[in-house]
Amino acid sequence: MKKLEVKDLKENFFEAIGKEWMLVTAGTKEKFNTMTASWGGIGWLWNKPVAFVFIRPERYTYEFLEENDHLTLSFLGEENKKIHAVCGSKSGRNIDKVKETGLKPVFTEKGNVLFEQARLSLECKKLYADAIKPECFLDKESLEKWYGGAHGGFHKMYIVEIENIYSE
Repeated sequence: MKKLEVKDLKENFFEAIGKEWMLVTAGTKEKFNTMTASWGGIGWLWNKPVAFVFIRPERYTYEFLEENDHLTLSFLGEENKKIHAVCGSKSGRNIDKVKETGLKPVFTEKGNVLFEQARLSLECKKLYADAIKPECFLDKESLEKWYGGAHGGFHKMYIVEIENIYSE
């Protein structure tokens, strides 16, 4: 993997996040978890390149996000949808996702987890987190569509600084 600068990114993140999806990974070399996510974005905030992701507290990865200052976002390409299917539907509490999917972890200088299969990876540091609150919805239709019942709890939003970018 080679390092890129933010200025070198030419990615369409609407496509990458919304259609290709990404893996959100947090933890240490000794113990980490990854999950598929298709909600989030990339932008510029507080004069820094940032990403934002949304994770429900009942997800196993949430525990790792809460315990660590860093996370990674890995884009595996359309050809790896089967990996995303497993990482998005099975819990790391119950299975070894690396073993189940054939993911090949690699570790950054900071000890964060990337995957050899990733075409693009973002190594990020948490800057801000807050829970999505029902009373703050201005669009009640989204509240009703995405929360309650089988959907699960309210997401926690993490705004993270993109510290390093790796490309294949």
